[in-house]
This record gives sequence, C-alpha cells and structure tokens, in this order.
Amino acid sequence: MRILIATAGSRGDVAPYTGLGAALCSAGHEVALAATESFAPLAEEAGLEFRPLPADPRAHGDVQGRRELLRAAAAFITDLGEGFAGAVAEGTDLLLLSTTTAPLGWHVTEATGIPGMGVYLQPTTPTGDFAPTVMGARSFGRFGNRAAGRFALRMADRVFEPAVARLRERLELPALTAARMRRRQDEAGRPVLHGFSTALVPRPSDWPAHLTVTGSWWPYVDPDRRLPADLEDFLAAGPRPVLVGFGSMAAGEGERLSEIAVRALRRAGLRGILQSGSAGLFADGDDVLAIGDVPHSLLFPRLAAVVHHAGAGTSAAAVRAGVPSVTVPVAADQPFWAARLAAIGAAPSPIPFRTLTVEGLAHALTTAVRERSYTKAAAAAAQHMSTEDAAGSVVTAVRRLAEGSARVRPRPGR
Repeated sequence: MRILIATAGSRGDVAPYTGLGAALCSAGHEVALAATESFAPLAEEAGLEFRPLPADPRAHGDVQGRRELLRAAAAFITDLGEGFAGAVAEGTDLLLLSTTTAPLGWHVTEATGIPGMGVYLQPTTPTGDFAPTVMGARSFGRFGNRAAGRFALRMADRVFEPAVARLRERLELPALTAARMRRRQDEAGRPVLHGFSTALVPRPSDWPAHLTVTGSWWPYVDPDRRLPADLEDFLAAGPRPVLVGFGSMAAGEGERLSEIAVRALRRAGLRGILQSGSAGLFADGDDVLAIGDVPHSLLFPRLAAVVHHAGAGTSAAAVRAGVPSVTVPVAADQPFWAARLAAIGAAPSPIPFRTLTVEGLAHALTTAVRERSYTKAAAAAAQHMSTEDAAGSVVTAVRRLAEGSARVRPRPGR
C-alpha cells in the first residue's frame, strides 16, 4: 500500500511520524511524508519519500500568549491550505492525517476517494475526564470539561474555516464548513489512532470505540547513530548531568535562559548540558556543555534529569528514559503535559515560563534529582510504556483497513 503521512507544525509535530513511517515501510508499505520543507532531512534519514507543504511555522514568529497563538495558527493554516491538495499525488492509497492536517485532509479524501485515517499526537475529542489540552491543567468537572472540549473544537473550526473554504473551491466541491466536516467524521466513526502513552494520559473513559490510544510514536534514529565525541567525553567525566532545553520554544530568550540555567545548576551542585534549540542556549565552563540537536533516545537515559518546556514528545521521551523532569511550560498544550508529569510523580510542580528564576529552578532541580521518588515514578511509567506496541498498532490498523477495502471493492466486470 502506498501511504502518505501528512503533518505540519514544529519539530515535535513531525518527528514522531518518521518512526511511524519507518515501521510501515518495514511492514512492506511505500511511505511518503508530507511536511514543511525544513523537515525534509528527517524524512530522508528515515528512508521516506518527502513531499513539501507550503507553510512554515517559523514565519509567524515565537508566540507565547493564547491570543498570539490563535493569530499565528490562523496565518499558518492559511498558508498550509494553499498547497495542501497538491501534496496528495496520484497513486496514494491511504492518507494518514495529523491533528494539524486532518481538518484539511478530510476534504481531500472526499474529492479524491482516497481513504483516510487520523493519527493524532494529542487527545482532541471532548471528554469529561479532563479539560482540553490547550486549556492547561485545570479541570472544570466532567460536565465543564466536555463543554470546554466542545468550545475548543469550535475555536479550531474558526481557525480552519477560511482555508477549508478555499480548498473546497479549488477541489470543485460544494461548500461545507469545517465544523460540519468534523461532525461528519465523528458520525461516521472514522478511526483515529492517538500516539501518546496511557502511562501519561489514560484513555478517556467516555470516548467512543473508534478512538484508539496506541502509545507514543518515536522519531526515527539510525541504528548506527552515535552521540558526538565531545558529548561522550563530558558524560564520562563525572556524575550524570542534567539537560536543559526548550526545543522550538523561547526564541530570543537565549541569554536570559542560559544565565538562569547555569546559575541554577551550580547552586544545585549539578553538571549540566544546555541544548541550543530555538532559544539559542549557550554555556561555558568545565561543568557545563552546550550542544546542538541529538536524539533524545540516545542521550536521555544517561541523564540525572531533564529541564524542558513540556512538549508532548519531550515529556514522553523523558518518561521513556526513566528520568525525572523539571518542566517549564511556555504555551499551547505544554501546561497540560507538565501537569501530567507531575500527576504521575515523574516531575515536581511545573514552573511557568515567565516566573522562571535561578532560585526556583535550583530548588526544583534539587528536589527532582535528590528525592528518589521522582526517578522511581519515571521508571515505573517507562516500564508501562515498554509494553505498548504503538507503531505496531498502526501497522495492524492499516492492514485491517486494506483488508476491509479489498472485501468491499467491486469485482471487474460488475
């Protein structure tokens, strides 16, 4: 089967699909990844065909407030919709759609007849178990959580509406709102697989049967990949260090964050690694090392703790490695994942980004590293994760979909 995985956003929205794509390739499928141009190397490293999407999340700057986030999302989706249909070339047998591409992709499946399946990294369907991830960690009670979930979906529909209208016109389809298409998919029970671990978020008790939680999908890492020599030397030179990194967040904050991180690490008596990321973190000294991009799966198991922005992928990677986190959520769904890490005991209480201080970070580091309960909780969650065959569940779902399509396909001559 020729499969196209379509996703868009930051690195955390794209990288997990490289490992999923590689697993589908190993199962005998031909897999292409459609994403924005900067992620072509990730697809190529995983052995996937790459198809560029027109939008670039970096073009709309670093955002932190909810209002800024909505404005940037609307601009990004408008760009994305301009060329989305073109990425779905002839010959695609199945379209796998992420949270960010599904509201556009369902219209493409209608126009082309190509079957589609959701492969989401976040829980988006309303539930009474918790409030929407974009609303942080607060619970409004079961009724309030469901209402908040429906409100969040309506807000997302508004963001996608202009792009959907233009896309349907380009596809020569009759007018249909983003909200109506979403409801149509729900009513049809179209399968959606969710790539997060039940170690962090149990499957909501009130979700319908067509919504599945598989476990986390991991970025592809070449089996021959190794950590850089200077990083290996630093790891071998003393006790396990702490990594500090903010991923694609906090652009322009490098000087402030670097100073806070280094001073806090030294106050806590810990060695540290600062990962540059979009913030541009840097460090100088025998007890600290600055690095660029390295695979989490190779580095995290060798750390004492990870200070991070609580993106979904980084949060899961820290748990997978069995190491405690210190979370400094910046925006979007990060407060939700930070709260989940704290709830399972794998992290102290989150430190909101704008309240980060040397004293607060040093205290959280001392707590996370010295109190063994955090490491034990992370290790227990890691054991849970190891039982989840996340990519294998998607491979199985794709096979069942293919078998179902073959059974209902008309015979030649009829």
